[in-house]
Amino acid sequence: MKFLFSIFLILCLGNAARAQDPITPLDLSPMDMAYFPTKYPILKIQNLAVAPLIMRVIYSRPHQNGRKIFGGLQQYGEIWRMGANEATEIQFFKDVIINQKKVSKGRYTLYAIVYGDKWTVIVNKQTDTWGAFKYDSSNDVVRMDVPVIYHEHVENMTINFTKLQGGANMNVYWENVKVSLPILFYF
Repeated sequence: MKFLFSIFLILCLGNAARAQDPITPLDLSPMDMAYFPTKYPILKIQNLAVAPLIMRVIYSRPHQNGRKIFGGLQQYGEIWRMGANEATEIQFFKDVIINQKKVSKGRYTLYAIVYGDKWTVIVNKQTDTWGAFKYDSSNDVVRMDVPVIYHEHVENMTINFTKLQGGANMNVYWENVKVSLPILFYF
């Protein structure tokens, strides 16, 4: 009887060990976040934030890894999620102006259609989506063509904000390209 109980116990413990959830492997394109004002969370916890949070972008940072990105991996004229994995998301904490159009505070998805000389940057109201597979232009809030600026090489796609008169540029860098979307603020 002790022998059967021991076998039963070993089988139960073995099944319990296999039933544990495995750790999800690390993503090759980790998520990142950009804020305006820049470094807002750090400034806030240090009581150094002098302006309110206006916007942030959440995105996955793909790597070039020797690939041709624009005109290669990302074909010209096709919709792109502006990153990897989940579609890139922008959140406005106050109303803003893009391409002379008011965009209400809230969460949006960023897409782009890339070309050699310009990108059409798209702010779309559908959120929480992966890739650009379910992109629907009827949900576009605003589109703006921005020029491509050839730039020094950037291995990992990067988004940041830089201050400009009355607002900020959202800058996207990858491969040898930089584009800047001007976002103006209501005062």
